[in-house]
Amino acid sequence: MKVVGGGLLDENATYDYINYTDEDYEDHDDHDGSKHSAMLWVMVLYSAVVCVGLLGHALLLAALAQKRRPWSLSDIFVFNLGAADILLLLMLPFWIVEATQDHEWTFSNPFCKISRVVFNINFYCGIYLMVLISLNGCWSSTHRTQPCFRQKPLLTHFSCLLVWLVSLILTIPDWIFPRAEEDATQNKSMCALRYTQSDTFSLLLSRLPYHVLGFLLPAATLIICCSRMLLRVRCRSKRGILPLPLVVVFFLCWLPYNITLIVDTCLSVSRKTRNDSLKTALMVTTALGCIHACLRPLLYFCLCVNFRKWLLAVLKCATDQSKSSLWDLSVGMEVLPVQSHEQQALKEVKLEQQAQC
Repeated sequence: MKVVGGGLLDENATYDYINYTDEDYEDHDDHDGSKHSAMLWVMVLYSAVVCVGLLGHALLLAALAQKRRPWSLSDIFVFNLGAADILLLLMLPFWIVEATQDHEWTFSNPFCKISRVVFNINFYCGIYLMVLISLNGCWSSTHRTQPCFRQKPLLTHFSCLLVWLVSLILTIPDWIFPRAEEDATQNKSMCALRYTQSDTFSLLLSRLPYHVLGFLLPAATLIICCSRMLLRVRCRSKRGILPLPLVVVFFLCWLPYNITLIVDTCLSVSRKTRNDSLKTALMVTTALGCIHACLRPLLYFCLCVNFRKWLLAVLKCATDQSKSSLWDLSVGMEVLPVQSHEQQALKEVKLEQQAQC
């Protein structure tokens, strides 16, 4: 049996596991105008995400490249998060082209598989790196000793490499099922998930790893770690990497998509037909998840005072001589000017006393 779903941006931009029935095709013309209108907004949105995201991550890479000393723990995590976002940003233009061609896939079959894999790798890497960052922040807020990540930088690199490996393993279903083939019903080539086994088995094989290993377990870990940080956070632990704002924004962008996808999976297993509102929700929440790829640089600019100073110095063609981490939160940095002013006043008093003697 061959099950054909819609295109990458058609109703469900990433998971088109449901059979289209004859009624779906009969109702297609009735909702054609609203779908095209929604698709236009999605294309405009994705174009803005690509422009803002690539510019922001280019500045992040420039900030990391200008550091001559060994990278800190924060630098390693920022780089890996940025790499995952850049992969998705580079894929979005191809989805935009597909949408302009009325969901017709004009690229190769291997690229059809890659486009789906990249979307999931971005999510997997994002949530697992959030787990590593939160574990580090939780340890820092509850123990006086430095975490293992900070004591052994090689362990941090190995952990990030392991995250990428696990993400690739979890995307195995996305290498198997998607294919770009001619759709006899719509008379055009479409990149869709096509099955040769039972629908329910293939559906569960594709989605269970995503729901359980990709979302539910990491999300539970993040909630526990962030709760402990909120209960035990102190001024000394507000500097360094910034887990809480990153985790909150990540959940705001990806939680709606995952909840909608779980609902869609339950309806599919129970053999119930998806209504148009659920299809629209999948499309909208997918776009919301993609928006997250451009938000992290904006978060760093708003929350990290040293990164903001470095960026303003670059725009003024000046040199930033700060040696502290670029990713320290603004909180905790406010006392530095006061301390330096007091030290300067003490030096002036000593100089006056020496002059009088």
